[in-house]
Amino acid sequence: MLRDPAHVIAFAGGAGLAPFAPGTFGTLLALPLQWWLAPRFAESVWLGVLAVAFIIGVWACGRTGRALGVPDHGAIVWDETVAFLLVLVFTPDDKIWQAFAFLLFRAFDIVKPPPIRYFDTRWKNGFGVMFDDLLAAFFTLFTLAVIKALATG
Repeated sequence: MLRDPAHVIAFAGGAGLAPFAPGTFGTLLALPLQWWLAPRFAESVWLGVLAVAFIIGVWACGRTGRALGVPDHGAIVWDETVAFLLVLVFTPDDKIWQAFAFLLFRAFDIVKPPPIRYFDTRWKNGFGVMFDDLLAAFFTLFTLAVIKALATG
C-alpha cells in the first residue's frame, strides 16, 4: 500500500484493508474526519475540499484499480469516505440523524438500486468507482429530506 500515494488514498489510509466489511470501515472513517475537519472551514470551503477529494479519488481509485487488476476492488474505500462526508455536510449535527444517515448510505451502497447499479456495472474506471457512491449519497440525502419533511408535518 505504501509504495504508491494513490493506494494510500484509495485504501483511505488503511481503512480498506479491514479484514471484513471494508466499505463500512471506509464509511465510518468519514465520521471522525467530519467532526475534526469540518468545523475548521466555512461550509462553502468544506464543500470545495470535498470536491477536490472527489477529483483526487477519481485519480487514486482509477490508478489503484488498474494496479490491482480489479477496477472497484473491495479495499478501495475512498469513494465511501468522500461520499459519506458529503452526506454529513447536509445531515443534522445529531448522533441519531448521523447514525441513520450511515445506515441508509450503507444500504444504498450495498443494494445499489437503479440507477446506481447501472453505473456501477458499466463505468469501470476511477470516475465510475467514485460516482456510484456519490449517487448513494444523493439517495441517502433525498431519503433523509423526505423523512424530515414527514416528521415535521
